[in-house]
Amino acid sequence: MEQFKVLERNGSAGVLDNEASAFLSGLQQNAEAPLESLSPEEARVVSTELFGSVCGKKKELHSVKDVAIQLKGREINVRIYSPEGRGPFPALVYFHGGGWVVGNLETHDQTCRELADKTPCVVVAVDYRLSPEYIFPAALSDCYESLVWVYEHADQLNINVKWLAVGGDSAGGNLATGVCMLARDRKGPQLCWQMLIYPVTNLSSFSTRSYEERGQGNFLTTSLMQWFRNHYIPEEKARYTSLASPLLSDNLTDLPPAWILTAEYDPLCEEGEAYALALHSAKVPTTCVRYNGMIHPFWLFAGVMKATHKAQREAAKAFSSIISVILTDR
Repeated sequence: MEQFKVLERNGSAGVLDNEASAFLSGLQQNAEAPLESLSPEEARVVSTELFGSVCGKKKELHSVKDVAIQLKGREINVRIYSPEGRGPFPALVYFHGGGWVVGNLETHDQTCRELADKTPCVVVAVDYRLSPEYIFPAALSDCYESLVWVYEHADQLNINVKWLAVGGDSAGGNLATGVCMLARDRKGPQLCWQMLIYPVTNLSSFSTRSYEERGQGNFLTTSLMQWFRNHYIPEEKARYTSLASPLLSDNLTDLPPAWILTAEYDPLCEEGEAYALALHSAKVPTTCVRYNGMIHPFWLFAGVMKATHKAQREAAKAFSSIISVILTDR
């Protein structure tokens, strides 16, 4: 088997990016109570305001629609981003980050618009149920069933189900891993790709070197991750299951090709790269890209960090390449 290698971007390792440093300095100067000291409701308001202030200009698209969809005995919202053109298009079902507690369709609107435009593809962003009101596996169920809904409504959405993918950042990346496993084990929908942006891959332990070295002062902290975990999956035993902690899974075979992004100054960096290696070892085609000097969640900070634009363009290009391979193999 070919040796696995993490591809490095954004300069040399070991130096905090200037724009990331400026962002962190601004946070310190305007220091408010840490999210983990707030109630979930308060944390949602604060995080939505913060992300809205740094997401940057949003791409105008041919169509952006909010739709309430019916799942099994409940209703959730999705936002459908459609690029200009005839189609049918590839589709990316996207799950937002936010520790399963915060985050929504608005906090990730810029990202989804860019992916829809740059690929181009139809992006379906899922407004899954949050914790602690709904604990594990409620969010995962919403995400998988939303994928099924997209598959069943492919004609209406103007998508080609042969080009169906999932993706997400942080907690959303974790949900995407679980959706891939469920799709494999339940015999569908078949996925052509998974995009994991600094995914959470191990909720059983926070003892990696990345947590030890980057778990303080770099936006996402160890204490905040503990707060997220306690709300999302309070039962300790459940944290060891593969759907919660995919890095612990004993079966990663037959999963879709993966594109994984990590950030050097992110406490999740090491586990994201360990998951990439585990997929590679299971013979899943896997690319892992580390953005040096970057923090969690730079993927959303298009208004203040140039590296955000680079990463979003690279992800869109990677999805486009997968489609090219599928067309070539026909």
